[in-house]
This record gives sequence, structure tokens and C-alpha cells, in this order.
Amino acid sequence: MSAHFFPRDEYFMRLALREAERALEHDDVPVGCVIAHEGEVLASAPNERELRGDPTAHAEVLALREAAHRLGTWRIGGTVLYVTLEPCAMCAGAIVLGRVPRVVFGATDPKAGAAGSVFDVLGEPRLNHRPVVAGGLLAADSAELLRAFFATRR
Repeated sequence: MSAHFFPRDEYFMRLALREAERALEHDDVPVGCVIAHEGEVLASAPNERELRGDPTAHAEVLALREAAHRLGTWRIGGTVLYVTLEPCAMCAGAIVLGRVPRVVFGATDPKAGAAGSVFDVLGEPRLNHRPVVAGGLLAADSAELLRAFFATRR
């Protein structure tokens, strides 16, 4: 994992933060995801586990499904996935299986992160695909959304 970011990365991460805020509308954990392709938004989604009653309705999975549909293939090549929280093992597995070339995330997840915090699914050399990963972009903004959300539940 690196902290190397490109000029447009902050723009797309801010869009992902907006998606995270949308998750709050249906009392979901505020995580948002945007997938960019050729400098444009291809897909985006907030967490919708509560809304859908679906444990797999994480922002990344929903955005990957939308991107695959729009591209007409399960291979999500030529894209960058932006997510406000380090992907969990399920989402990291979907990212690997979808052949996403690059992942940029905001806050680390010391309890369930699978991009180096708890596991490193995205960097696992035994898997057939390893995206380039850059973490920590707008991490404080992402972490504050999460902190405020969980503060109301404790």
C-alpha cells in the first residue's frame, strides 16, 4: 500500500464522501464508493445493508455491480475504485475478482480492514490479481463521519 495520489483522486474521493453521507439517510454505516473510468464516474453507491436487509450490500459491492452492468463485463478494467473506508475481506475479494486495477481508500479499518490493517487481501501474492492500493486520502473526513455515526449508538 502507498500514499501516492494523483490530482483527480481528491475529486473522486469527495464524491465518495457524498455517497457515504447518503447512507445516513437510511441509518446505514456511512461508507461511500465511486468507480471512475476514463476520468468520469462510472458507478457510485452508499452502504445499503439496512435499506436492503442484505449483508452484502456494502458500497463497494453495489458500485462494482453497477460498473459491471454499465461496462457489460465482470472485468472492471481501466478503473479506479474510491472508497471512504478500507475495504473488508468480502469487498476486497470482489475487487480482486473484478480485476479492478487501482483502489484508493480514506480511513483505515483496524477491526475489519483487508488492505493491510487486519488482512491484506488486496496485496496477497497468491491471488491472480493485485490492484495498486493507496490509502489515507481524506482519511480524517471519512473517520469523522464514522465517529459521529457510532457516537449516536453508544
